[in-house]
Amino acid sequence: MASGRPNKLAFLSMQAPAGYVAGLGRGASGFTTRSDIGPAREGPSAETVAAARARRGEDEGEDDDDPERFQDPEEETGLFATAVYEKDDEEADRIWDSVDRHMDERRRKQREIREAVEREAIRQSQPKIQAQFADLKRNLASVSESEWASLPEPGNMTGKRRKAASLRESRDNRTYAMPDSMLASARDRNQIQNTAADVDGTVSSLTEIGEARNKVFSHQLDQVSTQSQMASSGTSSTIDPTGYLTELSSVHVKSDVEIGDIKKARSLLDSVIKTNPKHAPGWIAAARLEEVAGKMTMARKVIAQGCELCPRSEDVWLESARLNSRDNAKMVLARAIQFQSQSVAIWLRAMSLETDLESKKRVVRKALEHIPHSVKLWKELVNLEERPEDARVLLAGAVEAVPMSVELWLALARLSSPSDAKSVLNRARRTIPTSHEIWIAAARLLEESGEAAERIDKTMKAAVASLHKAGALLSRDQWLREAEQVDKEGSPLTCAAIVRATMHLDIDDEDRQRVWTEDADTCLEHGRIATARAILSCALDEFPDVLDIWQQAARLERMHGTHELFTALLERGVEQCPQAESLWLLYADDRRRAGDVSGARTILARAFDANLGSESISLAAATLESDLGDMHAAAKLLMRAREEVRTERVWITSVQVAWRQGAYDDALTLAKNALERFPALEAVYTMQARLYETKGDLGAAREALAAGRRACPTSIMLWLLSSRLEERTGALIRARALLEKGRQAHPTSDELWAESAAVELRANSAAQAKTLLSRGLQACPSSGRLLSAAIWLEPRPARKSRAADALRRSADSPYVICTVARLFWDEGRYTQARDWFTKTVQAARTWGDGWAWWYAFEGTQPDGDAQRRQLLDKIELAEPKEGDVWTHLREKPEFAACSLRTLLPVAADEVIKQESD
Repeated sequence: MASGRPNKLAFLSMQAPAGYVAGLGRGASGFTTRSDIGPAREGPSAETVAAARARRGEDEGEDDDDPERFQDPEEETGLFATAVYEKDDEEADRIWDSVDRHMDERRRKQREIREAVEREAIRQSQPKIQAQFADLKRNLASVSESEWASLPEPGNMTGKRRKAASLRESRDNRTYAMPDSMLASARDRNQIQNTAADVDGTVSSLTEIGEARNKVFSHQLDQVSTQSQMASSGTSSTIDPTGYLTELSSVHVKSDVEIGDIKKARSLLDSVIKTNPKHAPGWIAAARLEEVAGKMTMARKVIAQGCELCPRSEDVWLESARLNSRDNAKMVLARAIQFQSQSVAIWLRAMSLETDLESKKRVVRKALEHIPHSVKLWKELVNLEERPEDARVLLAGAVEAVPMSVELWLALARLSSPSDAKSVLNRARRTIPTSHEIWIAAARLLEESGEAAERIDKTMKAAVASLHKAGALLSRDQWLREAEQVDKEGSPLTCAAIVRATMHLDIDDEDRQRVWTEDADTCLEHGRIATARAILSCALDEFPDVLDIWQQAARLERMHGTHELFTALLERGVEQCPQAESLWLLYADDRRRAGDVSGARTILARAFDANLGSESISLAAATLESDLGDMHAAAKLLMRAREEVRTERVWITSVQVAWRQGAYDDALTLAKNALERFPALEAVYTMQARLYETKGDLGAAREALAAGRRACPTSIMLWLLSSRLEERTGALIRARALLEKGRQAHPTSDELWAESAAVELRANSAAQAKTLLSRGLQACPSSGRLLSAAIWLEPRPARKSRAADALRRSADSPYVICTVARLFWDEGRYTQARDWFTKTVQAARTWGDGWAWWYAFEGTQPDGDAQRRQLLDKIELAEPKEGDVWTHLREKPEFAACSLRTLLPVAADEVIKQESD
């Protein structure tokens, strides 16, 4: 049985099957060793290789390993190494290089744009801590010193620290009873510590030695103090210790780095002056280096060597005088004059070293003996004279010595009497025929003498002709700059004469009007009113029938001129341009502002005769009568205008006048007739609805607004009035529905979106208002009205950052600028608030709400009364016509005829009232 049992280990003696790998089933991988495949095949022997080389005819030592056989085929050095490099190849290489550079430049721009976008995305997704707290850091600029000082100490911020501090204090304040023996032992121990044993065994008290040393030191200090007092009184020659200590405090201890730099610079400059000892700047630089190093003695020594080696350089002598004391500097300059007697700078430096006036004059006179033709020396000598008579005598000699100096001739003319000045200027003109300054001075002299403008004009025309003959004619721009300078110095007649004599130079006939009006605007920007007035006067003489020039001149006179000049200009304008309705209306308005009502009526009558059937003049006459309270005359004028003119504005004004009279039935009749003739008059529908609402007929008012919306589908105001009517009656749902329909018809109207948010705010639904503003900003992303409303819905800490973002998005909208000003006002930063209110009216001069907010702000300031008076004067020039509150007040009958000065305080109260509501 045992022999019949199978042997389980028999496979160990069997031959492995082909491809068998031990452990492959368990995840092992096979590998092959050299013992599996046997040794490698042996290569040819050396004898076999030699025989093969001999058969091919190769040398035995030649290496057949060609290093260039693996050369890149795209590389020209391997393929065309033996080819001739011609000009065509060079041109091709240059072209391909330019193409490569161009492609790389294109990729670089794209790469920079892509990298900038990626950086911006990373910055927005992962903002830095400093960016997150930037607004808080900016707020620190407004913290006052008292607020900084009132900040609590950080050690007292926690209760734990306060508890620990109180515990330490209680421990420090505890007292204990001590026995007398402990006090005695402490005294003895202190005595032992303050004694020392001498060599002979005696014990000395260190405390007594210190006291004796202090007494000796105090005695020495008293002696020094006594000596210093004697030195100050002149009885001793000791150094003042106070001054000595003050000098020591000014000594600057240099660092190792600065000392090393000085040493390097010194070695370099030594090389410079040794290589070229005649190089003056090298000596000056070396001396200044020693001065910076604090070695003044060495600096003086170096510059003295420079003076010896470079005696012909005035800079070296001047530097030596600067580095020396006053007395030594005088000796240095006296020696310098021996080599540089023609140097004006050295003489002036020597003059400045003198202390008394006579010595200064003596030095300058000595200088003029050597340099009699120096204008600078003559001017210095004249300036040193205290009496005008002596200065005039000197100038008389100066113009003889230097006859070509315009400055000296003009100075002599200014110091002479009027009659002598004329002869002086005539002599100067004959001596220097190419000087335009002398001609201008002559014209100014005539103006100061009270001569007529015609003579001044004649003088300047002669000046232009004389300069042209002498070949020294200036260009028109140069003459214009001279005119501006004369205007700045206060000679308007001479300025006008220069303009009239030279404005035709260097300009084509077809460009005269454009260039002259541009020059007038430029001079006005520079603040040269007389120059701009003269240019426009010349333009009006050449183009008397051009309305634009008359309007430009009228604006200038209204803003910068007198009332008489303005009136005279308008009279000339209406005579030259009788068909210019704007000039007639401006003239009548000026008479009305001046209180001359009859004059205004006369002007309008003249205007109507010159412009039969003119709509503007007819309406102006009717408005004038209605403002004066003569409604009967206004009605008659309007009735005549309705028959003769028959325009939309005439009918609208007729309804307005009837409404202001209180004749509601007549106004409704006129409105009905107007709509029959002009069915798309938005203003008439608006007045009709208000008339019905005033009479209490709300149904008719709704019907009028509905008819207006159908007839005027592009009108935003009718949708707003319809919603406000429903809101006033308490139908809030209908108001919202109307605004929703309006937004559907006009999805990009920021007025409708703002009104929708305002309705929700008045209904105490701030969250819905914020949602509506967000939707509105999606439709109108740059609307200043919506951005301003969104700022006020933000929490107080976030308003400033939201305002900065709104300024960037709205392109400086007046709504946003006014909101920023109100934010500063709310924070108590009144100076910044006033600046931003100024920016508001500068950004939109015709926006009445901005003026109203500014006027309301000034009412809360200590100096607000003066500022308010200035605002009342400015608003008459601005004449605002826009603004929600402003136009709402203007449409009311009681405010339709009031002046701007009267309306502004009412508008200020109204904006504050609406904000509080």
